[in-house]
This record gives sequence, C-alpha cells and structure tokens, in this order.
Amino acid sequence: MTQFEIIPVTAENVTEKGFFCKMSARGKPGYEQKLAWLKERFAEGLQLRLLGGGERGFVEFIPGAHAWRAIENAEDYLVIHCLWVVGRSKGKGYSTLLLDEVQNHARQYGFKGVAAVTSSGNWLIDAKILEHHGYEKIASAPPGFDLMVLKFDSAAADPRFCGCWEEKTKARPDGLIIYRSGQCPYLDDSVNAARDCAAAAGIAFDEVVLNSAEDVRRFSPTPYGVFAMVLNGKLLSYHYLGTKQLAAALEKHAE
Repeated sequence: MTQFEIIPVTAENVTEKGFFCKMSARGKPGYEQKLAWLKERFAEGLQLRLLGGGERGFVEFIPGAHAWRAIENAEDYLVIHCLWVVGRSKGKGYSTLLLDEVQNHARQYGFKGVAAVTSSGNWLIDAKILEHHGYEKIASAPPGFDLMVLKFDSAAADPRFCGCWEEKTKARPDGLIIYRSGQCPYLDDSVNAARDCAAAAGIAFDEVVLNSAEDVRRFSPTPYGVFAMVLNGKLLSYHYLGTKQLAAALEKHAE
C-alpha cells in the first residue's frame, strides 16, 4: 500500500474539497443538494473523510442520534452512512484504514460502539467487510438489510431497526411514490427518471421529501432511510434506478 493520506472534510473546506460523489457535477441539483445537506449535518457531528494522494474512497459517519438511517436506540453509537473504496484503490487496505478512522473517533468521543446498515443487494456497505473487522449482525429487515454493530462496551444497549416497514410502504397506496432526501447526490437523477417514467406510463407520481433524521425514522419504508420507490403500496427499489432500469421495473410490476 502506498503512503496513506486522509483528508478531513469540514464545513469550512467542503466547498473546496467536495465529498467524493458527483465531483464532476458541481453546480448541478444533486451536487448542490448534497452540499447543503452536509453543511447542516456538520453541526450535528457528521464526519467525512476522503482518501488523498490520488486514491479514491471515503467514509461518512455521524452520531446515532442524528443518523439518516431508519434505526433507533443508537444514541451511544457512531453510525456509518457510507464507506466506499473504488477503482484502482480497492484491495490496498484502505477500507480498513477508513474503518479505523471511524472507530478511533468513536472511542475518542466516548461512544460505546459503531453501527452500520448493510445490504445484500447494493448501494450500502457489504456485511462481509464489517464481519471481517469484528462487527456482528444484531438484526435483519427485508428485503436484505442487516444491522451490524461493533461494541466497545458489551453492556451497551443494542440499536434497532425502526420497523413497521409494511405499514409505511402502504401509507401511500396509489401511484409511484418517491421517498427522498439530500443525503446522496445521485438521488436527484433517479427522482427525475422516476417522474419521467411515471408520466410515460400514465402512472400518478409524488415525492415525500425527508428533511430530517426524525423524518427518516418516521416515514422511510426501508432501513436505508434516505431513498425509496414505492409503487401502489409495494416497495419497488430502495436505491437509484436509471430510466431504463425503472421502465423495465414498472413494466415487470404491471405484468
């Protein structure tokens, strides 16, 4: 592994340093939404670390009380939102070093552990990465989510999923409903694709904007929290879908 460099991103330097995702789209709606979202979250203790030295990866984490995942009872934990190492930077041990950064911060500020929501699909951390570093699965939720925890204090109470997924999914039973936030800069593209596909298919379309961590816990139909597509009261996807993917999914759902 080459010499490791880590760049802390703060409210003071985020405009200059960026946040890894959508860096080529400065000024575009998705980028600007994420930038505004971050500037609000830094005051809540959100931490963002980028790989430097030309390497490609980052980790984003936040105190559990303010986590934008549909979990609760997590006040004693730091919660990882995103951990991503890509391209030629994979396989060099950078995921381990970024996880160390999270865990060191958690210990320094008196948290009792670190938690993360993982997925067997995509768009979230793979549980195997965390298992390799001693994290344990303490809960599962459909359609393939796990809640993983690394405890520093074995007596610490477990965080838990908010639950009531079916009830939340059926809360808006008609048309294509998008639950969205500004946490991921890619989501705006998916919302626009969903709006266009719904119009082309003659399907009613609406958005539920999640403006706070509390909104995520109250309304999100999945543990991912910050994005979901619901069609006629059934979960269609919890992650980004482009126009072609979504059109195919709508067609399949109509069969």
